[in-house]
Amino acid sequence: MFAHGDLQITHVFADGNEITGLIDRFEAGQGDALFDLATLTLGHAEHLDDVVAGYGTDVDLDVIRAWWSVRCLLAIRWLTEHGFDPFAPGCGVDVLRSRM
Repeated sequence: MFAHGDLQITHVFADGNEITGLIDRFEAGQGDALFDLATLTLGHAEHLDDVVAGYGTDVDLDVIRAWWSVRCLLAIRWLTEHGFDPFAPGCGVDVLRSRM
């Protein structure tokens, strides 16, 4: 299945209830669409039910939660490699801890 790879709200353009475009598709390719849903809702768990309802098929929430953890771990690596503190508030470690 095709996946965006870095689906965040800032990458989605909408007009009312209609999605009109997506940007930043550098990581797009074959992948798990649930990874996109997890990336979209990481940090916005209060919207998970709405996103899943709009997805239109059965979604295993445990898979979404597992992808949240993977995404946080990837962010920790990226932050470290680029000179940022992954332990800073709101960063990878903080977000991962909040999911435990």
